[in-house]
Amino acid sequence: MSKSEELEQKLIESLSREFPTKAAASTEIINLQSILNLPKGTEHFLTDIHGEYEQFIHVLKNGSGSVRRKIDEEFGNTLTLKDKKSLATLIYYPEEKLALIEKEEENIDDWYRITLHRLVALTRRVASKYTRSKVRKALPKDFAYVIEELITEKAEVQDKEGYYNSIISTIIWLKKAPEFITALSNLIQRLVIDHLHIVGDIYDRGPGAHIIMDTLLQYHSVDIEWGNHDIIWMAAASGHPLSVATVIRLSVRYANLGTIEEGYGINLVPLVTFAMKTYKDSNCDPFVIRPGEEYNRHDMGMDVMVHKAIFVIQMKLEGQLIKRHPEFEMDDRLVLEHIDFDKGTVELYGKTYPLICSDFPTIDPDDPYALTPEEEEVMERITAAFVRSEKLQKHIKFLYSKGSMYKVYNGNLLYHGCVPMEENGRFLAMEIDGRNYAGKSLYDRLEAFARKAYYANKDPEEKKRGQDYMYYIWTGAKSPVFGKDRMATFESYLIADKETHKEKKNPYYDLRDNEDVVNSILKEFGLADERDPHIINGHVPVELKKGESPVLCGGRLFIIDGGFSKAYQSKTGIAGYTLVYNSHGLRLVAHEPFTSAEDAIRNETDIVSDSEIVETSSERISVEDTDTGRELREQIASLTVLLSAYEDGLIPEK
Repeated sequence: MSKSEELEQKLIESLSREFPTKAAASTEIINLQSILNLPKGTEHFLTDIHGEYEQFIHVLKNGSGSVRRKIDEEFGNTLTLKDKKSLATLIYYPEEKLALIEKEEENIDDWYRITLHRLVALTRRVASKYTRSKVRKALPKDFAYVIEELITEKAEVQDKEGYYNSIISTIIWLKKAPEFITALSNLIQRLVIDHLHIVGDIYDRGPGAHIIMDTLLQYHSVDIEWGNHDIIWMAAASGHPLSVATVIRLSVRYANLGTIEEGYGINLVPLVTFAMKTYKDSNCDPFVIRPGEEYNRHDMGMDVMVHKAIFVIQMKLEGQLIKRHPEFEMDDRLVLEHIDFDKGTVELYGKTYPLICSDFPTIDPDDPYALTPEEEEVMERITAAFVRSEKLQKHIKFLYSKGSMYKVYNGNLLYHGCVPMEENGRFLAMEIDGRNYAGKSLYDRLEAFARKAYYANKDPEEKKRGQDYMYYIWTGAKSPVFGKDRMATFESYLIADKETHKEKKNPYYDLRDNEDVVNSILKEFGLADERDPHIINGHVPVELKKGESPVLCGGRLFIIDGGFSKAYQSKTGIAGYTLVYNSHGLRLVAHEPFTSAEDAIRNETDIVSDSEIVETSSERISVEDTDTGRELREQIASLTVLLSAYEDGLIPEK
């Protein structure tokens, strides 16, 4: 017997333990075949959330308009627009909306009865594309039996209306209507979206990345493609001092230290104490804070000193890293050694520029990248605090377990930034350990470094190398998730000439509307033979004000970062794009700026501003057309072999 025959025999024997008879194998084949013919589940794509947790949670609850579309499908013209908005808001925020309604409704039992009937009807609709087994697994434990009775067609019951009315009346009589309404609302949210894709950048800028991560931890099905801002937080959590400094600098710049201090319980007092002592009489004018609405401006004086202190530390540590890794080719970022402190100038790109500020008491002109003993102590203590934060470590482990640099899913290629390219459309190569990596292999190699940075605890040198490479992924010219020639941090703070602030994008961004280039990317990642493959991309905001489109290359490539972050909305003109992929095709959704959850609850506002069907399928897409379908067909093939083995007497039934 050959090795392949031995493997097949072992597979059959293994399957026979799970399906010990012909009847059991046949039943499973029938079950799997029926699943293949169901409509595919709805996928929801979000990217560049940047800590804007209220808007994120709202979009998650409404499924980028999916809940409202199901309401329209179910009730058509039988409900007024006002009633549809009220029902949608109740589904998004059941507990909060119920608290308001119960104060206002004169006959609350009638309202409960009408609402429960509507919710049951809607639940039946959203559950119809799933097997009973899958729906059963999604049911809340406390009401699982009753909900299943209400949403399952009872052929044997003659007076069906009376049967269902009786159940609902009993729920109201038992004073369980509020809990039941909440359970049905949450179930509808759960069933409307089958799988969630986060295409990068959960962290930075907005105030609630930790709240977003808590939400994702509870989500039923999700994957994450790491963005550059996720990468730098992952590196910081691994214990990389330079990445810790970078995370703190970004957080203080956007008045978002609350995520670090309150969200993750990390004590920044050592840094604050050092900054106020070292920079109390120093010029901190360039280190402005970009405050949000809730920022306490009494902290401004302290925060600008912290901002300057961590900026200097980051510049020093970055210089040390660049000198450790000449292969990164980042010598143009070795800026501190080109400062003339007496003249207050810096020499860059063959020119001399005056500095806005040259008052840096901790920089030694003869050894500009050396930390002072005080800076060393501050970074040791704060880095240790990042590593000790249980909540941060829990979130970062989740990013590793559910995340990757890119993902191929149901015929679509998902990545945050770009596929680095030369101007002629060839994949840009990066040399690592004497070998060139480009395209998919570059993604894979850099992801391996990212995983070693966090998990290679038995090999400190390999871990440290991985951490340094993670910083390169954050800011390097050949990094797929950064996609620019440099990060002009120093220039944007300290040089007035805005020409020096410019960061040149990788040629990918000029070529991504080119069909040959897009097809070469799809081929590189194994999607050349797919029926309708797409690239789903984030990272660079779509400037709708300038007439930019999120749909490129004839619908082959989608850019769904339209400005979730409030910091970008004045530039983009909208508050983000999301994408929905259901059994009918692809739908691109543009969002209005979000005010607050309280406004959405009280005034029944929603934030879907425009929904555009960008691709429809001539035939409804079924489970058979998905990755799950491929797996099910393989299982059916194996079970068919087992069935033949039973019929031929090769394996006895048990």
